[in-house]
Amino acid sequence: MTKNDDKKSQTNEKSVLILSGGMDSTTLLYKLVSEGKKIFALSFNYGQKHKKELKFARYNCKKLNVPHKIIDLSGLKEQGLFGKSSLTSEIDIPEGHYEEPTMKSTVVPNRNMIMLSIAISYAISIGAKTIYYGAHAGDHAVYPDCRPEFVEKMQKVAESCHYYPISINAPFLHIDKGDIVAQGLKLNVDYSKTWTCYKGQEKACGKCGSCVERLEAFEKNGISDPLQYSI
Repeated sequence: MTKNDDKKSQTNEKSVLILSGGMDSTTLLYKLVSEGKKIFALSFNYGQKHKKELKFARYNCKKLNVPHKIIDLSGLKEQGLFGKSSLTSEIDIPEGHYEEPTMKSTVVPNRNMIMLSIAISYAISIGAKTIYYGAHAGDHAVYPDCRPEFVEKMQKVAESCHYYPISINAPFLHIDKGDIVAQGLKLNVDYSKTWTCYKGQEKACGKCGSCVERLEAFEKNGISDPLQYSI
């Protein structure tokens, strides 16, 4: 096999991407498609207030001709299995920076392990060997299931849960949102077609931790966010 044949076989391998519809996973979607990878996207409705993000996940997959499924996990919320997360309950979404203790109320217990487990099942069913998700360094302060040690342990599980190993890949794990935006701009990602705000209103609030971090990312790149804000 020549080097070109080997490269072609690698890019033709199926991969599963967990796609929220936010900036990070959408940038990752564009990155993987630009690399010639054959992507199958999974999004999740887990009863989040900001399920508006799913509309943008659907839009970008259609634009890039990527197969896309939305999995309904809202029953877990209805059964009270997601606890008192402000993303899925009547608790108000906190405002301020991600590093503030109040942002811990946005943690949905074990969310990424649940999603990754389903993604592993989907990968096995379609013969894929790699799963991608958009965890990044800015998530580490608040979300345990976005930290390097979590990814490392999930990788070990994924290597042994089937007859062949599954790879868990988080390419943005050690970079921040500003660096992700820098990559996305080079890939011509239309960030007006992504949703970040946790409040899920008609316009982004500009005050929740997710909005604050997003605005900082665009400021770091010296450009304005194309999304409309209510502030």
